[in-house]
Amino acid sequence: MKLIFIRHGEPDYSTDSLTENGKKQAADTAKRLEKEGIKAIYASPMGRARETAGYTAKALNLDVNILDYMHEIDWGDRSEDVEEEDKIPYDGHPWTLAYKLLTENPEYVNSSEWAQHPYFKNNKCLDYYEKVSKGLDDLLSEYGLVRKNGLYSCSKGNNDIIALFAHGGSGAILFSHILSLPFPFVLTTMPYGVCSVSVISFNEQQGDMVIPRLELFDDMGHIEAFKEEKLHFDK
Repeated sequence: MKLIFIRHGEPDYSTDSLTENGKKQAADTAKRLEKEGIKAIYASPMGRARETAGYTAKALNLDVNILDYMHEIDWGDRSEDVEEEDKIPYDGHPWTLAYKLLTENPEYVNSSEWAQHPYFKNNKCLDYYEKVSKGLDDLLSEYGLVRKNGLYSCSKGNNDIIALFAHGGSGAILFSHILSLPFPFVLTTMPYGVCSVSVISFNEQQGDMVIPRLELFDDMGHIEAFKEEKLHFDK
């Protein structure tokens, strides 16, 4: 099985839709994906992701299946009743906090304990992390891949190829969870652009334990016009 992840095209965030350039990017992405053998298309419920997915769905004559949990993530203090001095810095912006966590606390660089640090423990983004991770496990289980000890047990072999259109934040959770990489590590070292294509493969046979493999990441060769995005660690 293969999971193809695509970030939405250039957005107009004020209307949660694609810009005219974003529509061209989505059309170019549909051409890029035409011969991938995609059997099912999934998307975040947000307009910019659904609109991007729609171009590929139309080209392949497939429906777009909505995954509510792939909605873009939010961040900030979980509770409104937090004293000013106890509030999470930078409004809880996870990219900024990931950078600060790793550079100021080197013991977290190779640690899986990132969720216990105050930057994330009481951050709304952790709720999204848990929701997206569970949703992805449920989706993969439908294709015979059951998560076990950070890997996947194959209950039935298949050669299905699915495409999932979503966002920078929920996509970062996808890479973190499926590949068992610390979330701060993904946020700081794995930026990806609009309409980029990434592929995670599960080379499985029934009864096997499967280690997901990142076959392709941030492929934007099919996009003619895009603004190069720099990863900013501030909000």
